[in-house]
Amino acid sequence: MKLHILGCYAATPRTLTNPTSQVLEVKNHMFLIDCGEGTQVQLRKHKIKFSRINHIFISHLHGDHFFGLSGLVSTFRLLGREKELHIYGPKGIKEAITLLLKLGDSWTNYQLYFHELTNKGPEVIFEDDKITVETIRLNHRIYTNGFLFKEKLGERKLNVEAVAKHKVDKAYFQNIKNGRDVVLDNGMVIPNADLSFDPPTPKSYAYCSDTAYKPDIVEQITNATALYHESTFLESEVHLAVRTKHSTAKEAAAIAKAANVGQLILGHYSTRYKSIDLFKEEALEVFPNVELADDGKFFDF
Repeated sequence: MKLHILGCYAATPRTLTNPTSQVLEVKNHMFLIDCGEGTQVQLRKHKIKFSRINHIFISHLHGDHFFGLSGLVSTFRLLGREKELHIYGPKGIKEAITLLLKLGDSWTNYQLYFHELTNKGPEVIFEDDKITVETIRLNHRIYTNGFLFKEKLGERKLNVEAVAKHKVDKAYFQNIKNGRDVVLDNGMVIPNADLSFDPPTPKSYAYCSDTAYKPDIVEQITNATALYHESTFLESEVHLAVRTKHSTAKEAAAIAKAANVGQLILGHYSTRYKSIDLFKEEALEVFPNVELADDGKFFDF
């Protein structure tokens, strides 16, 4: 899994900071998660191919998370896109985007599919043979979802030396990768464990922005490889977090600790603070493996 942070600051775009948007590369997919203003500029700046984005996930309909979407949809059209595009987001997102296309008489020349979300609990919204994406219900001022991206268990890895030793024909290789034993022509059964290695442990990425402190998400994201959790405020402004239904860095760290995630990535910072290092310092008091998102930053996990 590779994560590109295009923007990770709260509220409005600024000279040197961008609102929320990120790209997750996993199993040959390039998923766009949220699409604040300036997203397509950031995509170009960081040399991410527009043509590889086929699925866009929008957490909620606050402007700093989706105001860049209509421009991106329009740019795809101007670039001559032919491949279909799927957009997942709260009910109302279809109306918002298609109204702009209608008023500008600029309907797409590619198939545009909206998957509007209303479910109050977790649901699988995308699945193929390698990965699932499910919603994480968050607690914000309007209907908001996070997203959990989970790899499926892959094929077993062929033990080349063992296969050669037992003179196993190539015709059996795929069955071995699928976990089956091999029965030789003489009736001898060779256990799969003797011919293959366990596949890599599937990875998972939990994206949680924006939300008030919500401990009941812990069960769903337990043991995630990485967790991106909003940390709009420091604990000194916890009263603002409560009022606006955001989280502090300390609260994000408490979620990470309870869920036993591999890595916590903080983001969605309020620009009232002089340095984002303050968020990491606060979170480290609770959870040991903390990283700071920042515009243009790249994570490989």
